[in-house]
Amino acid sequence: MGALYDSKTKTMFDHGVRYFFTDEAKYRSWIYVEVILAQSQAELGYIPDKAAKEITKKAKYENLDFKQMEHIYERVGHGFVPFVKVLADTCGEAGKYIHYGVTTQNIQQTSELLIIREVDKRFMMVISEILDNLAKLAASNSNTVMPGRTHGKHAVPITFGFKVAGWIQNFLNDINRLQELESRVFNSMMGGAVGAYNSMGEYGPKINRLVAKKLDMKPMPIPLRNISAQKIEYMNALCLLATSCDRIAQEVYATSIEEYGEVSEPFFHGTIGSSTMPHKINPKLSKGIIANAQKLYSVPVSAYYSSTRPFEADSSSNMLFDGLLNESLELVTEVLLRTEELTRGLQVHKTKMDQNAHINDGLDNSEYVMMKVAQKLGKDQAHSMIYKLAMEAEQSDEGYEDVLLSNEYLRNTFSKEELECMLKPEKYTGLSSEIAIEFSKKAKIESDELKKRYKKRLEF
Repeated sequence: MGALYDSKTKTMFDHGVRYFFTDEAKYRSWIYVEVILAQSQAELGYIPDKAAKEITKKAKYENLDFKQMEHIYERVGHGFVPFVKVLADTCGEAGKYIHYGVTTQNIQQTSELLIIREVDKRFMMVISEILDNLAKLAASNSNTVMPGRTHGKHAVPITFGFKVAGWIQNFLNDINRLQELESRVFNSMMGGAVGAYNSMGEYGPKINRLVAKKLDMKPMPIPLRNISAQKIEYMNALCLLATSCDRIAQEVYATSIEEYGEVSEPFFHGTIGSSTMPHKINPKLSKGIIANAQKLYSVPVSAYYSSTRPFEADSSSNMLFDGLLNESLELVTEVLLRTEELTRGLQVHKTKMDQNAHINDGLDNSEYVMMKVAQKLGKDQAHSMIYKLAMEAEQSDEGYEDVLLSNEYLRNTFSKEELECMLKPEKYTGLSSEIAIEFSKKAKIESDELKKRYKKRLEF
């Protein structure tokens, strides 16, 4: 089972990602790697140059006899041999040099990682769009005052732009993490049956390096088929990427509730939220992000168990990793596409945020008052004083300002106007606005860099 889909799935532009989950993409990648292998072997004198040219010319997806492939599959019971036999027949006399000196997993794993790399590039392009969206949100809401919350309760005031800056920082970390993994994850592994280059001998490492160069990958230092830690590392990175999206979705899901009313998802006329309640507008994008992200978090667990299988290769491990990687990619695709649309069309209700910031009648600014008093009495004494007054206001019908003014020390130290000013949420947002602007700029710069770095994408 892959991603969790609903009606929103059909309306989202997928940047060409879902094509890479098809059988056609799989077969095209196998052919592509087999051709690159033949070209590399010929270039190093391991097979005739004429054969490599013929393979390059004839090894095409359109030339494969899939009916014959299915017939062979039923007879031999091997998932890759039918492809090799049909591809060899397609290439005529040069076909005897197809799959020369390598084993199934050399081609399958290299092509799988090639596909993942291409999907990863498209993920980066979606992330660049998310960063564009967040850059705009942070800048346009750098001064939009709202309650900061800790443990589900009001803390001190912030701006919505500051909150968005936190989302941006998460994605910047995700990008760094994924890019740092590229050299370990996207490797070619042309090592033969067990990774010791038994069939190719001294040609083996050279062929592996050249194949990697032509594929714009790195050669696996020891092309052992049972080394899987890098795949788990990549799945873990995808999980952390999903948490960045999940966090946004969770906040939108919660604060779009009428009692908060601070944000809402983009709504398109004609969208129906309930078959019985005509008024319902549900957070469809957020729910899909949350559900798919939380399903993703459990995927790498199985990989840890499978990565410890003994000996130089194990087909049960190969089978499981293929499924886990594919499921991870499908889940992250749904998460990222929904996050892009959510951040692009998010409705920010500034008036409601301001109302919520004032809902406690100035209590949220208790720290501000305390720090003013601390300048004269010290932090501990000031905290004790303001704590007592804050609790008194919480437990009585008196307004916080009146409670403060009833205190002789405060009344003699500050004017009524000064205390009123200290209780205004917009007067105590710290560096929220500055941080929002700073990270808006960072998001835009990183977005532009991603578009440049990942614009070159392979089409099979």
